[in-house]
Amino acid sequence: MCGIVGAIAQRNVVPILLEGLKRLEYRGYDSAGVAVLDSAAQGRASLRRLRSTGRVAELEKLSQADALSGRIGIAHTRWATHGVPSEKNAHPHVSGGVSVVHNGIIENHDELRSALRAKGYEFVSDTDTEVIAHLVHSNLRSGVSLFEAVRESVAQLVGAYAIAVVSETDPALFVVARHGAPLLLGLGDGENFAASDASALVQVTQRMIYLEDGDCAEVATGNVRIIDAKGAAVERAVHASQLTAAAVELGPYRHFMEKEIHEQPMAVANTLEMVTNAQSVSPQLFGVEAERILREVDSVLILACGTSYHAGMVARYWLEGFAGIPCNVEIASEYRYRDSVPNANALVVTISQSGETADTLAALQYAKKLGQRYSLCICNVPESALLRASDLRFLTRAGPEIGVASTKAFTTQLAALVLLTMTLAKVRGRLPREREEELLTALRHLPTALQNVLHVEPQVKMWAEKFSQNHHALFLGRGIHYPIAMEGALKLKEISYIHAEAYAAGELKHGPLALVDKHMPVIAIAPKDALFEKLKSNLQEVRARGGELHVFADQDTKMTGGDGIQVIRMPDHAGLLSPILHTIPLQLLAYHAALDRGNDVDKPRNLAKSVTVE
Repeated sequence: MCGIVGAIAQRNVVPILLEGLKRLEYRGYDSAGVAVLDSAAQGRASLRRLRSTGRVAELEKLSQADALSGRIGIAHTRWATHGVPSEKNAHPHVSGGVSVVHNGIIENHDELRSALRAKGYEFVSDTDTEVIAHLVHSNLRSGVSLFEAVRESVAQLVGAYAIAVVSETDPALFVVARHGAPLLLGLGDGENFAASDASALVQVTQRMIYLEDGDCAEVATGNVRIIDAKGAAVERAVHASQLTAAAVELGPYRHFMEKEIHEQPMAVANTLEMVTNAQSVSPQLFGVEAERILREVDSVLILACGTSYHAGMVARYWLEGFAGIPCNVEIASEYRYRDSVPNANALVVTISQSGETADTLAALQYAKKLGQRYSLCICNVPESALLRASDLRFLTRAGPEIGVASTKAFTTQLAALVLLTMTLAKVRGRLPREREEELLTALRHLPTALQNVLHVEPQVKMWAEKFSQNHHALFLGRGIHYPIAMEGALKLKEISYIHAEAYAAGELKHGPLALVDKHMPVIAIAPKDALFEKLKSNLQEVRARGGELHVFADQDTKMTGGDGIQVIRMPDHAGLLSPILHTIPLQLLAYHAALDRGNDVDKPRNLAKSVTVE
């Protein structure tokens, strides 16, 4: 969602701030802004601010026209929560000589606003963030340093926040603080930085400090000082980021989503690297305590949102059908607000691309409060909050995913969940050696199989030319491919804005069939499995009502195209791994349909990449 960048150096930091914002555009935003301390004005620090409701490129033009320059500054991309997208609501917000950028939501902003108005402060925006600027300014009046003023201010906040603050009173530093929203520091040579995402800083440093909840840090050119939630001075570990500038650049592709779809064979290969050269799966894949914990658990509870929830639904079929362990899958935002019956011996599995998803974090905390002892996180971002909060962890190696619509994060999550299924099956005595070797061989072949599936793109592109003219679509799947149908419908909605719904094919006659006519295309996932003949009967129901079928079938299925039926054959039949392969053409269909409709594929309207608020 919103993005933060901060910098202090012996050079003009405006280009650094703007480049950082460009690298955060993938998170989704509706306005952008920058504030710097310009010490050239009569020998004293002077706060200057620019904001725009356009893209970061527009803000860059404004800064060039205004000759904006400074050696300390903060910048922000905003995704609207309080107040409509507008210049007055864009960050940074100011109060006197104080300027603040903020990610998250301040839940007690109404009470704070009333108290600050009583002190004579006027509000010009509709945001919750402006109260932070006025709070800091109010505390500075008592004569304390900016660092102490920020600490006193955040102590009054209820909710989630990551903030960066500059002030004319302390022109040699900026201050950051976090609680419930990600924030990290970047260490340079005589210059230092802050950001909500490492990708914003890879052009200036690879050395990162990930702040913990409750941390407040003072950032100067030569040092950083960190105080934890209890007020004690702490040193946080410095990590060498593996992220490279090249990894977050487009290269030869038109869009990040296109790049990331085509990166999936390598992303899955990287994720599976630890087992593809091994002779067996080991609980150690998930942590040093994994063998003990996995032997003690008697069920699995998966908590996730959006695309990650669909990955969890696929995993339920694997875990129950193959590992023989009961599995429930819950939407994290629903689970955290309902009364449930806890099982202290359940393995709570959270799945998240970013590892900072607010609802999933809160759901994990809720599960722990209920007495659920064991947790495992499957995530793509090292040092993320979910990873740190979990007993066991599996880091998918998808690399940075910039496109808002998740692609390679999803397929690598599925790959990780296959490994979890195999591991649980093994510790429960349900994985014979011959079957383990067979599955390891299939996993070794999976990247090649994914590469082969990408060869159907020209056929999918031809479908999309006509398909993009539709206003609605139905997706059908049976068994383990039903969640893949749900993911396909989600992708189409996210980037093409075509209304799409997914159904278990057997449910068609229980209501959705009423929608089927020549204007309602139906996309079906038709692998050669035990439910194939049942699915064929469901598809005949569609044809009998004049519906047009688009079928993704396995190579060896006896299904042919004809009047009202279009068939694309998949190059490989993958058995247990079939859901991973069938994901690719659905991603390609959504991508090309969105292109044909002229949409911004990487930045779909109203959506954000990392959802760090409820």
